[in-house]
Amino acid sequence: MLRIGVISDTHGLLRPEVEQRLAGVAHIVHVGDIGSPNVIAGLQRIAPVIAIRGNVDTGHWAEQYPETQMVTLGRCCIYFLHDIQTLQFDPVSSGIDVVVCGHSHRPRIETIGGVLYLNPGSAGPRRFNLPITVATLDLTAGGLKPLIHHLGSAS
Repeated sequence: MLRIGVISDTHGLLRPEVEQRLAGVAHIVHVGDIGSPNVIAGLQRIAPVIAIRGNVDTGHWAEQYPETQMVTLGRCCIYFLHDIQTLQFDPVSSGIDVVVCGHSHRPRIETIGGVLYLNPGSAGPRRFNLPITVATLDLTAGGLKPLIHHLGSAS
C-alpha cells in the first residue's frame, strides 16, 4: 500500500493538525493556492512534496511550481490541477486513474467513467461555513481508497 496525503488551498496557513493527520504518508500533494513557501517547507518535514500553483500563487517564489502535473505513483496515473473547470482533455481516454484538484474549498470524492476525482477541500483559513479538510489516498492492490479528514473547528 502507498498512502498519499492531499492538501489544497492553504492560503499561507499550515495548521498543526495537518502534521498529525498526514504523519506516515509516503508523499504529499499540494494542489494549489499554497500562499507561502513556508507551507511547502512545513509539509516537506512530513514527506516529499509534489506541488502545483493555484490562482493566488503569484509571487516570484511560486514560479517554480507548474500549473498542472501528471505523475505515476505505484501503478496509478494521477493528474493534478488547481481548478477542475480548467481541465481541457478527457481523463478516461488519456489513461488517467485519478484527477486531483482544489480551488472550490469543497471536499469531493467521485468516480466518473472509472476515473476518481478527488478534491481535498481547504486546509487554510475558513471560508464561509465550509469544513477545514485534507485527504489521503491509499493506493492498494485492491484499488484506490480516498478519504476526507476533517481538521476540526479551528478558524
